Amino acid sequence: MSDFQILLFYKYTDIQDPKQFAIQQRAWCDELSLTGRTIIGNEGINSTLEGSLGSIQEYINRMNNKTGFEDIHWKKSNGTGQSFPKLSIKVRDEIVTTDIAQKNLLGPHRYLTGKYLNPEELHSWIHSDKKFYIVDMRNDYEHQVGHFVGSICPNEFKNFRDLPKIIPILSGLEKETIVTVCTGGIRCEKASGFLIKNGFQDVYQLHGGIVSYMKQYPNQDFLGKLYVFDNRLMIGFNADSPNHIVVGKCQVCGVKSENIVNYTLPKSKVRYHGIVCTECLKQKRAIIDSVSKLI
Repeated sequence: MSDFQILLFYKYTDIQDPKQFAIQQRAWCDELSLTGRTIIGNEGINSTLEGSLGSIQEYINRMNNKTGFEDIHWKKSNGTGQSFPKLSIKVRDEIVTTDIAQKNLLGPHRYLTGKYLNPEELHSWIHSDKKFYIVDMRNDYEHQVGHFVGSICPNEFKNFRDLPKIIPILSGLEKETIVTVCTGGIRCEKASGFLIKNGFQDVYQLHGGIVSYMKQYPNQDFLGKLYVFDNRLMIGFNADSPNHIVVGKCQVCGVKSENIVNYTLPKSKVRYHGIVCTECLKQKRAIIDSVSKLI
């Protein structure tokens, strides 16, 4: 077991003074030697942090003692000690950016969202005769390295700002059961609410996100690895098991691969982020782009 741990969490809750809250968060993280990325707004907090096991637990204890933050769903995975180059804490209007005009998803319980479906329930649904549709709310390159069998992931999803494009793609499913999935759950909070606002009648979201499902049911139903937004790039649970299936394909030659890089193609200045096999890189059919930043 690693001496370092990654902590992924979010919480929609009213924060009256996000700037002051950010100052407190930075003081805690500096004291506990935590690195990572945190976004804070009036609507809550979205964070991924890395630190020692003891520091992560102390951070959790402090947050659990803050009013309004008692019931956070904490997601933990093994860290490397170098998953993040530094600590970044920013104050923004949204803790997960949509940039859509229909931002007000407020419902009777502060905000409108789909019904929570825990990993055990989704696992039961998958292995039953129940009719439902899993809709992947992640970007296309995330879906390429790992996804639920049979899930819907529009190629048009280059960024979560593309959320409105999902409506015509799901046309005709307004009365069907929809289950939205994403990495840790935060994008589904808004995505499921967006679907409800646009006429979908039976919308669920995977509570705790794909990472929680993978941890509980490694190499079952969700195939491949999970893309993460830190220097690890991808994580898997029991990925060395014979049951692990590689679903990623090289964007140049099509061979199965889980080698994700920033790259350009010969005689092209367009920068891409995706899977390119080592052989294509060796033969220079694609060129690693060291200038591109991690998306």
